[in-house]
Amino acid sequence: MRAAAKIVSAAEAVAAIPSGATLAIGGFVGAGHPEALTAALEKRFLESQFPRDLTLLYAAGQGDRGERGMNHLAHVGLVRRVVGGHWNLAPKLGSMAFANQIEAYNLPQGVICTLLREIAAKRPGVITKVGLNSFIDPLKGGGKMNARTTEELVERLTLDDETWLRYRAFPITVGFIRATSADRRGNLSMEREGLIGEVLPIAQAAKNHGGIVIAQVERIVDRIPDPKSVRVPGALVDFIVVAEPAQHAQTFGEDFNEAYVTAANGHRTLTTMPFSERKIIGRRALMEIRRDEIVNLGIGLPEAVAAIAAETGRLDEFTLTVESGPIGGVPASGLSFGCSHFPEAIVDQPSQFDFYDGGGLDIAVLGAVEIDAEGSVNVSSFAGRFAGVGGFVNIAQNAKRLVFCCTFTAGELEVAVENDMLRIVREGRHAKFVKRVQQVCFHGPTALANGQQVFYITERAVFELTREGLVLREVAPGIDVAKQILPLMEFTPVHGEPRLMHTDCFQSS
Repeated sequence: MRAAAKIVSAAEAVAAIPSGATLAIGGFVGAGHPEALTAALEKRFLESQFPRDLTLLYAAGQGDRGERGMNHLAHVGLVRRVVGGHWNLAPKLGSMAFANQIEAYNLPQGVICTLLREIAAKRPGVITKVGLNSFIDPLKGGGKMNARTTEELVERLTLDDETWLRYRAFPITVGFIRATSADRRGNLSMEREGLIGEVLPIAQAAKNHGGIVIAQVERIVDRIPDPKSVRVPGALVDFIVVAEPAQHAQTFGEDFNEAYVTAANGHRTLTTMPFSERKIIGRRALMEIRRDEIVNLGIGLPEAVAAIAAETGRLDEFTLTVESGPIGGVPASGLSFGCSHFPEAIVDQPSQFDFYDGGGLDIAVLGAVEIDAEGSVNVSSFAGRFAGVGGFVNIAQNAKRLVFCCTFTAGELEVAVENDMLRIVREGRHAKFVKRVQQVCFHGPTALANGQQVFYITERAVFELTREGLVLREVAPGIDVAKQILPLMEFTPVHGEPRLMHTDCFQSS
């Protein structure tokens, strides 16, 4: 009979990690992140300078923009290479990448989490069109973030006369995962976790490459009565660490929220959203969502769509999804992003991206940092920092219809509504509609070739992507196109007689 997983301290577990290991870490923002393990690994390195030269692999951003999550591992010597889907929540790692202290890659979140399965099966990688003609395409940089990063992890292939990208597989030798309960044999269940993530492929990948799997849990139980609730079998787990409650909060924003693991009971209460330019944009974006559609909402400004849908009683007309796995309910925000209030189901993250990549989303409502004349969008590189793309590339490239939401200008923009007319109280300092985006995360011409319908919604104007370029379709009542739109764009859109944006968008309540 095989040996049971060892129940050890976090310090004892991380002491088993050799220098040069490739460490895959599960989690999404703070949900599902094994905080006790990353903190213990940092402590060991600071005390002993070992292990050294690790490669970190993670799909979703894990951190709080401060000290937690992947920020623990941002030490010269501890890390040699980072392959991550999102960087904004771990600015300490991002600073190391900018300083050319580590090799750094930004690859699509959905590709990384499915790559874990390919690594587990010892297949040659993920072959997909996700990332073509973006900065992840090897013709545009291959997702490399600095001069120190030279190895190609992405290559172009031609299969059946079509162009594809292959994201190369490489061995994983250590897996950090998190669950709620472990039984005495090491079987893991996730009853109090807000998501499943990619715990199973991480464990399988490490085990199949002769590595070790370390699981952080909340508690030890004698047995898990329902074998179907076991998300990772104990045969794959080497060490179990029971975390202190402070290092096993459900998310980095909340200790525990029952709504994240409970199905709806017919009644949902959300705080009414105050009036602002965000509410104008959210109202207009909501008008693009049709009954019975399957929807993804991005983080940030698109979150307003869910809030307004709740206010107006439309939540039950369509199904909101989150790339981390929740289906139905209302996506959480801030440091709890990745969970949903009262979801109908929660699937593992790789399966969610399988559905997204196959065109399952009817519509996605996403943010935008910059938009250019060909309709391309940047969400990752701005203001001297690198946020990363997360699941944006998978979602934007494969949804049937797209709505990009942003204010028309950025930097201290202030608006007001008077007599159902929009008034610009203070104009933003920075243009959002630019000649050429700094980094192509969404490629407008490719979207057109693939037949996607694309809109760009701001508080004062709505544009549509066409073969002639961006067309100004709607303008807010009270806005002068010649003075308050065209001079503030670095290119001239197609404009004739745009209609007025719906007056419901400008109600001040």
